[in-house]
This record gives sequence, C-alpha cells and structure tokens, in this order.
Amino acid sequence: MKLITLGCWGGYPYKDGGTTSYLITAENGFQLLMDAGSRAVNELEKEISPLDLDAVIISHYHPDHVADLGVLYHYRQLYPKHLWEPKILPVYGHDEDTYEFSKLTLPNVAQGIAYHTNGVEQIGPFDVTFIKTVHPVVCYAFRIVERETGQTLVFTGDTGYFPELAPFTKGADLFLADVYFFEGNENHFAHLTSKEAGQIASAAKVKKLVLTHVPQFPAEGIAPDNHLEVLRKQAESYTNGISVDLAQPHKSWDLGNL
Repeated sequence: MKLITLGCWGGYPYKDGGTTSYLITAENGFQLLMDAGSRAVNELEKEISPLDLDAVIISHYHPDHVADLGVLYHYRQLYPKHLWEPKILPVYGHDEDTYEFSKLTLPNVAQGIAYHTNGVEQIGPFDVTFIKTVHPVVCYAFRIVERETGQTLVFTGDTGYFPELAPFTKGADLFLADVYFFEGNENHFAHLTSKEAGQIASAAKVKKLVLTHVPQFPAEGIAPDNHLEVLRKQAESYTNGISVDLAQPHKSWDLGNL
C-alpha cells in the first residue's frame, strides 16, 4: 500500500498548499482518494488522472475535507465523452448528516454510499473499520487494512484526544494523525497536539507517525521559519523511538518499506 499526500494544511489552504487529501494505492493498482480538501484535484492530476480514481472515502463534511469533491465531480461530468468511458464513482461517507450525505450522489457521476461504522466496509482490496472521533461535527477515523498484504494505515480524520484512539491504532504500519496544535494545548475539543499524537503512537506501537492537518503558523514564542519542524520534534519526543514525519504535498510512504 502506498500513501501520497495531496494536501496537509489544517482548516484552509495556504500559499501553494491545500487542505487534507490523500491518495492510497493498493498493490493491485486500486486508487482510493481519502478526503478531498481544497486543491485536491489539481494535486491529484500531478499523480494520476482524476478519471482513474476507483473510489473516495470522506471522514467528515467540514469544507477543508470536502472542498474539492464537487470539483472532482465536475471534472468527471464534463470531461469529453469521446475521450473516456464514463463510470460511476463510489463515494463513501457517513449518513449521520443526511443533508451532507445526500450531496455525495450526483446522477451518472457519483454514488454516495453510507459506510458501515459498526462493522467492516470492503472498498476494493481494503477492509475499513471506523471509530467516531472528538470533533464539533460527526467525524470518523479509519483503520484501512489491505487484505493481500495486511499492511495497515490508521487515519484519525479530525479529532481531539480520546482514550479509545490508541487501541484503534494498535500495531498500524503508519499512523496519520491530525496535529493542529503544539504541546501545551492538550484535551482540545477538535484536534490533537504534538504531544498527544506522540503518546498515542507510542502506546499503539506503530511503525511510523505522520503529522497532517498541520498549522500554518507557530504558537507564540516559536520561530515562524521552522515551526513545523518544532511540531515534529515535539511529537517525536513522546514516541519512545518511533520516527515521525511531516506530511508535505506529494510526499509518499510505501507501507511495505517503512
């Protein structure tokens, strides 16, 4: 399984970077888009054609995670029919917000599918399980297991700290964590801190921690030209030796070679 960053800023795009969106590629070539924040389509085009996506999965319906979903639909709807064979794109999301869920479906373009939050959702070669996170709107974290290889990715979506997150993450190859805050802001109602992400990674004994949904600006007293490296080092000081990476546009990880 390969994970490629398309966007990693929290809340809003900044300079030349977009918000949360990732491309997951299976060993068999299946292409899954995980969240579709701003700039997702532009950045996706640098990796694959948006026409080649096999499915999309959405953690929640805040704009920084779905801003480019409609743009993706327009891309596939308006692309000249003589140049490709149109196919319906399955888009998985929760149905606990019926209005937002209804927008996942666009006739002849995309079909919204409510994922099984209390069971296992099979999406192509992946088995996906879910846990509801701590966030102002309903949001789900994903545990994505590639059946052929057993490689495991856990993505927090957006979340504050809660004790069940470490058991949910246990043994993952890669832990992709929402870290919008520096150490000292623990127990926030919406996002993790660097310290909390590091502690979860340590407790879960993951192979690698990757920080996403990162802040555009430093906390008070931290130099602005190096604040993300400070965030990374803070997290790493709590991982008990587990390495920590920062998500950056087009940075990728092969989960079989971490």
